[in-house]
Amino acid sequence: MAYSLNKVMLIGHLGKDPETRYTTNQNLPVTSFSMATTNSFKNKDGKWTDETTWHNIVAWNLSEFMRNALKKGSKIYLEGRIANREYMDKEQKKRYISEVIVDRIIPLDARGDRGGDGGGQSMPESQEQQADSGSPDEDLPF
Repeated sequence: MAYSLNKVMLIGHLGKDPETRYTTNQNLPVTSFSMATTNSFKNKDGKWTDETTWHNIVAWNLSEFMRNALKKGSKIYLEGRIANREYMDKEQKKRYISEVIVDRIIPLDARGDRGGDGGGQSMPESQEQQADSGSPDEDLPF
């Protein structure tokens, strides 16, 4: 029997406001956004350098509260798994994308300190959001 593990844990900032679409078959919300993580290291000259990596994030069934709380610049912790898929672009050329499918999100911003326009809505730091990641890929709205 072969064993494997596909687990991702990230802490970073949202690169843009999330977009939510709904599946055509079951009308489930699918929220996507980009997230930046930064690694700091000393370069060959001994100076500290920041290296930013961008991640494509997909979350199924986020609550409306969580969808409204996530804004550009928000700092979050998330857990999930890496998934790869292919799609056809506007010119009908086959493209490939790697995404993190979310299992859990925890906002890390201090109360009332949201990147972007938080609308005055504050959330306890311990608030968690579970997302159902078992939805079939063929029900993707994009």
